[in-house]
Amino acid sequence: MSLNSLSGRFAVITGIFVLLAELLILLPSIANYRLDFLESRLERAQIASLALLATDESLAADLESELLENAGVFNVVLRRNDVRQLVLSSPIPGPIAATYDLRDQPFWTSIRDGLAQLADPQNRVIRVIGAPVNQAGQLIEITTDTQRLRTEMIDYGLRLLLISAAFSVLTALLLNLAAQRLLLVPIRRVISHMTAYASAPEDARSIITPNARLTELNEAETALAAMQRTVTSALKQKDRLAQLGQAVARISHDLRNILTTAQIFADRLETSADPAVRRAAPKLVNSISRAVNLCETTLAFGKAEEPAPALSRFNLSALVSEVTEGEALASDHPEGAEPIEFLTDVPASLTIRADRDQLFRVLSNLVRNARQAIEATRRPGTIEIGAGEDEQEWWIRIGDTGPGLPKKARDFLFQPFSGGSRKGGTGLGLAIAADLVRNHGGRLELLRSDEEGTQFILHLPRELAGLASQAETTAG
Repeated sequence: MSLNSLSGRFAVITGIFVLLAELLILLPSIANYRLDFLESRLERAQIASLALLATDESLAADLESELLENAGVFNVVLRRNDVRQLVLSSPIPGPIAATYDLRDQPFWTSIRDGLAQLADPQNRVIRVIGAPVNQAGQLIEITTDTQRLRTEMIDYGLRLLLISAAFSVLTALLLNLAAQRLLLVPIRRVISHMTAYASAPEDARSIITPNARLTELNEAETALAAMQRTVTSALKQKDRLAQLGQAVARISHDLRNILTTAQIFADRLETSADPAVRRAAPKLVNSISRAVNLCETTLAFGKAEEPAPALSRFNLSALVSEVTEGEALASDHPEGAEPIEFLTDVPASLTIRADRDQLFRVLSNLVRNARQAIEATRRPGTIEIGAGEDEQEWWIRIGDTGPGLPKKARDFLFQPFSGGSRKGGTGLGLAIAADLVRNHGGRLELLRSDEEGTQFILHLPRELAGLASQAETTAG
């Protein structure tokens, strides 16, 4: 049993308390035994003195010596009526070493005198003063030696030590068994459950079932069970995401091939004789190009390769127009109802440096979320996009007059599969958008979201750490 273990330390603490209890029992008991011994000598001396007081004649020397020997004393002095009288006497073998008055002796003084008596192996003569029994005088005084007193104190102490030690050891064993049953066994159960769970955290059967009787242990098991359920759920979700990623990668691979073929046919539309077709063809080609690029990016992501932004300088107003035109065409408003109004406040000459396709995806996602939130209310609404710049960064603000995000969506805003704001949504859009902005060295923030609408702001730094060495191209 190691001292670093709970059972080992409990055993050491129990042993310390047992020793302390032994001292608290032994010391007062020995002191009381000494007092009882001396008081019994006083009583015997008083009884012996009655033989002389009962007659006017003097006792024979041998009878007096026998009385003193039976009483275990050398001399007996009795004070009655303020007269001090030597009742019985015999030769004293040595000088008186100490005097003890038992009539009013403090408890701690008695313990101190008892310990001093045990520590002194020499046989000394002491004087003891006490009150006679039955008020047979004012005081009684005897002289006696310490040898027999010390011998009997040692014998009594050893017997008491053995008995109290036996009870203390029994008590310690019972306490240890109780601690084992009430504390260590439940703790070992928790440890075994944690070990079993660590070996298979995906298996819900290894989650602990709280059943401890102690309130504190039950609370600990409840907290552990909640944590294990959270971890198991997260691991299962991670596994599902991995499987989903593989499926998306396969779909993206096939979809890329299909879109590549569609792109070839879309290129031919630019040579159409119909002017409307020729005007629509570039937008169709750009949309298909983005779809192909998205498939290729998804395939790269499935290979755990995060594509770095392809930096270029381009006009932000033109990009915002593409986003709003695409969302305006996709807007689904009831017949006769007012369509969603798109307002832009972007300087026509504002040119920024970023990955144009990735920024299109970010803005398109934010505007689409705003449009869908307004459409869900079946009321007219407005989506506003503003932009600006300063010496350190470019900023783009997207706001709407929708119903605002629910609390759950705000709490897990940029977490995939957790921050969805509408029924059927996965929450991937905002997570991807925030990740794309971070790849640019910027940040996407939620400024506000209440019953009056929602507003996001996108910050893009002018100096992109780690991306400045990439080649830049200029796009209109």
